[in-house]
Amino acid sequence: MHKLYDTHFHLDLQKSKDEALTEIEQNKIYTIAVTNLPPLYEKLKNKVDNKYVRVALGFHPELLNQYQKYIPQMWSLLPDAKYIGEVGIDLKTSKDSKNLQVSFFEELITRCNSYGNKVLTIHSRMAASEVVSIIGDKFNGKIILHWYSGSKKIQDIAINNGFYFSVNHAMLNSESGRKIVANIPNDKLLIETDSPFVNISDSNCSQLIQIKQTIEDLALMKNIDINTFDNLLWKNFIDVISF
Repeated sequence: MHKLYDTHFHLDLQKSKDEALTEIEQNKIYTIAVTNLPPLYEKLKNKVDNKYVRVALGFHPELLNQYQKYIPQMWSLLPDAKYIGEVGIDLKTSKDSKNLQVSFFEELITRCNSYGNKVLTIHSRMAASEVVSIIGDKFNGKIILHWYSGSKKIQDIAINNGFYFSVNHAMLNSESGRKIVANIPNDKLLIETDSPFVNISDSNCSQLIQIKQTIEDLALMKNIDINTFDNLLWKNFIDVISF
């Protein structure tokens, strides 16, 4: 595998950011470093100078209610941020703040549509219907549904709307996850680690190991030669991301 990438990686939550950056640099892993709050985005963006890393402006839905004071900062930073994430709606752990989450996400999509050319990596746990409905079928940018776990019906709508799906190793370890992955068209498939929240084993696995293992398992599942599959994944990445 000659070209590697990770569309959803929590660089700021790694045990050692320096070690993670060294691994990224040595292995040329093109990485979208998602963040969970606007001030964390600013902090990380000011510290990272690596041609393989792009820091994404995020506001995790689980944190929205507690940190509403940062919403104005999100809007002020949004015009200059090409990569947006982690954002979305979560109705599993944060159902009580549904109205706030929906309102915020609607505003985010409206603003991103207006600016254009944004790349969003989106959280939709138990909220796939809401997320896909709000985005619609004419989004002026690129949508990546991160770790999708919704129904096939909503997934098919998302596919028809041109959305991409980023897959991590954990998705391949459950029957429901494998069904979702099997339904993703090959040209809409992307790779993520969601590290440090996903590990192949109980021990902490490096980003490189997780990416390689996920690609190998996916190639086997899709019954595609590994080199052909590697090229397919890279083409998908290039179609979505401009580094």
